[in-house]
Amino acid sequence: MEKSIPVNPKISIVISTYNSEAWLQKVLWGFNCQIYKDFEVVVADDGSGPKTKALLDEMKKTVFYPIVHVWQEDEGFQKSRILNKAVVACTTDYIIMTDGDCIPREDFVHVHYLNKKPGYFISGGYYMLPMNISKMISEEDIKQQNCFNINWLKEKGIPKTFKNNKLTAKGLVSRFLNAFTPTNASWNGHNSSGWKKDILNVNGFDERMQYGGQDRELGERLFNFGIKSKQLRYSAVCVHLDHKRGYKTPESLAKNAAIRKATRTKKKVWTPYGIQKD
Repeated sequence: MEKSIPVNPKISIVISTYNSEAWLQKVLWGFNCQIYKDFEVVVADDGSGPKTKALLDEMKKTVFYPIVHVWQEDEGFQKSRILNKAVVACTTDYIIMTDGDCIPREDFVHVHYLNKKPGYFISGGYYMLPMNISKMISEEDIKQQNCFNINWLKEKGIPKTFKNNKLTAKGLVSRFLNAFTPTNASWNGHNSSGWKKDILNVNGFDERMQYGGQDRELGERLFNFGIKSKQLRYSAVCVHLDHKRGYKTPESLAKNAAIRKATRTKKKVWTPYGIQKD
């Protein structure tokens, strides 16, 4: 069957990855199940080896959407830098950002698309899965949307908690939970979207920042610029696959906290360490 690839897509999806082919493949399968199909995928690859390129070359033959592979040399955790390169590579006016370990529900892109609004960015959430279920999820499970089905997950051992509402809430209930959740509507790297011009107006991500809060800092500069946020953590749904975080260090967290504090206290809207270098 001949693929029908969007010619002039309306949405760009930026997916960050690093040497995690099994998880990335599941995420790409998830995007192949979307009910809204007018999008491109830009993979922001922070220095993966040849296995990731081989996977993407193979996936390009099977998915309906175009994939652009933006890669840089491996120089440690440089996610902010590769995300800036990916933003520049996006061909549309509106960008959804997520990670290569977050499988989107079939309505994920549609929800972001329907709720986009000038002067706003969208803040979504995720549902964290344990490692045994993360490994278990197959392409068929994604096609059948089993990994978003709370009864299927309970059969696999997921406990009963309030967080299960992220998967079960619909309609009025999801709108109520979006409105009254105590969580701030921040820019979350795993599930947020906004206008490319707004991201460019604050010069993208601060490339000094390592792991821990570089996405939030971008959101804080967007706030300082006058952009508001919309909370959709119970509507724009993805499941987060488990993984180790070897790049999380006390030093990087402390450095990032200091940069974020300066952004908030000085009401900064522009970073000289972003897309354009001063």
